Amino acid sequence: MKLSIIIPVYNEIETIAEILARVRGVPLQIAIWGGEAHMETLTLDREIVIVDDGSTDGTRAYLDTLRDAPDLRIIFHEVNQGKGAAVLTGLQHASGDIMLIQDADLEYDPRDYPALLQPILERRTEVVYGSRFRGGPAKAMFFWHMLGNRFLTFVTNILYNTILTDMETCYKVFTREVAEQLRLQAPGWGFDPEITVQILLRGYRIYEVPISYTGREFTEGKKISWQDGLTVLWTLLKYRFTGF
Repeated sequence: MKLSIIIPVYNEIETIAEILARVRGVPLQIAIWGGEAHMETLTLDREIVIVDDGSTDGTRAYLDTLRDAPDLRIIFHEVNQGKGAAVLTGLQHASGDIMLIQDADLEYDPRDYPALLQPILERRTEVVYGSRFRGGPAKAMFFWHMLGNRFLTFVTNILYNTILTDMETCYKVFTREVAEQLRLQAPGWGFDPEITVQILLRGYRIYEVPISYTGREFTEGKKISWQDGLTVLWTLLKYRFTGF
């Protein structure tokens, strides 16, 4: 069984080498319950799909030196299109049985992969989200970012009859079967609500697990703003009343 780790990248020259080392360094021997209630270890193959979304800070040149690495697929967007577009390109080039989305900014820790993968490997669900709000260790976030995240997740729960705690999380993990049903169109920050809504409207229930989180400052390259929250809200409302 193969895991495709999709990494959308835009101007992350300070972190791209480190996140690649961390992703490669995580063992993918996952302990699961097997038949007759005994534990067994399942080893996954690993594929890393990197989509550079028009970087201008040297990230592109660095990635170009890695083209021959056997565990990497590197795709370049000629111009910046947004995270959603980069993830969509990554999904189109991924060959794994399970897809996992990983940001390149070191806020999310690949050591959480076993916990994220276990529910899918044990066939308890087809979709897992890693939640920053289910008790995992976390660096203190900006209050208004936290409030905005909670509000948008609350709107998601009301509109789509679910009980998520972190719709905006980076860590979204799902099977190839789910990936093949997605019809993603939002190129930017509308990606998170769009993929969540499409998953829910297709009848899948999302399994959440706690993850660690080390939020970064704007001086360290954090890119989200309040305007992006309006995009998320519009996307949630649009799909509720128009479908897809």
